[in-house]
Amino acid sequence: MQKVALVTGCSSGVGAATARALRREEWTVVATARDTDDLAALAAETGCETAELDVTKPAQCRNVVDSVVDEHGRLDCLVNNAGYAQLGPLEDVPPRELHRQFDVNVYGPHRLIRAALPHMREREDGTIVNVSSVSGRVATPGMGAYNGSKFALEGMSDALRNEVAEYGVDVALVEPGPVDTGFQDRAESSMDSLDPSGAYERVYSWFEDASAVNGLGSVQPDEVAEVVVEAAVSPDPAARYPVAQAGRVGVLARFLPDGVLDYGYRAMLKWLT
Repeated sequence: MQKVALVTGCSSGVGAATARALRREEWTVVATARDTDDLAALAAETGCETAELDVTKPAQCRNVVDSVVDEHGRLDCLVNNAGYAQLGPLEDVPPRELHRQFDVNVYGPHRLIRAALPHMREREDGTIVNVSSVSGRVATPGMGAYNGSKFALEGMSDALRNEVAEYGVDVALVEPGPVDTGFQDRAESSMDSLDPSGAYERVYSWFEDASAVNGLGSVQPDEVAEVVVEAAVSPDPAARYPVAQAGRVGVLARFLPDGVLDYGYRAMLKWLT
């Protein structure tokens, strides 16, 4: 029987690329997004199934997972890809936006994991792939909300990996650096809802310069998707999969002493004045 994957956030970017890559491996793929109209072209191109899914809605998360299992009799892989970045200095990020960031990036995967695990435990087989980021390992000024959500996802994944190992369920993290999608544009637009205090102009200037730098070092969604599929098909996946050189170099920064990282960031921010 074909293996079955449920992939979130498939309207574009890494999610859509992952659905394509899994179909090439002859998996049955259920691609999800908040608006299924955004999935029509993907479904026509690949033959994947589609479902409406807003990861902030608990009942919808449960219903989509149960529907997949009812129809196909199994769920071999859950790919938690849906997410976005709320940018801005933490003082300027209101609590409602911080809550929304965690609702999508942390509580969303948790809802789907809770829905999927009973089925995977019953079969004593399954893989959960959580798409994280280099930003889940190394914090950057002006990205505290996003860093916090991805740090949380990393910690949850590490704990979960050992909790479910005895049931034959694997948990893997995929950690890309900048990806050439509309993600960066959407991240920058997330600052439109902020009310700047006027104290962090250096940080906002850093984002303007960093956008150009990220564009030079970004990878294509297909490269990330290939790594997601590697984790999904492996009988013994690694705990973490940094993506491409930017990902591998980026996560190594976590081994630097805090003082060294702080000095580097402060020097960059000072240079921008």
